[in-house]
Amino acid sequence: MSDNNKTNDTPALSKDIEAFYKRADAIIELSNAQLGPDAHSGQVGASLLYAAARYSASVASIGFVKGSDLAKEKNEIVEFYAKQYRQMLSDNLDDYADNFDKYVQVNND
Repeated sequence: MSDNNKTNDTPALSKDIEAFYKRADAIIELSNAQLGPDAHSGQVGASLLYAAARYSASVASIGFVKGSDLAKEKNEIVEFYAKQYRQMLSDNLDDYADNFDKYVQVNND
């Protein structure tokens, strides 16, 4: 899976955005390292989604004093994260479609 989210014609990024991409690239690199005979991309991707959900639940819980208060906000939290994921997935699918030959190695033999 490609972790190169930036093309040569991309303008310079702020330090915060550059750090954002470096963190994401490190997670993608770790995920790619788990690919092999015992785990294909679908399995690694499922684990990555689970990890993102688990981590997001932890982050969302920060600032709450009681679990019941967190539970009351569950729908809003889910909607927030789902909206963020939907946008990021859409943006990355556009990027992959635009750079398909660069990112995807198709066996044309």
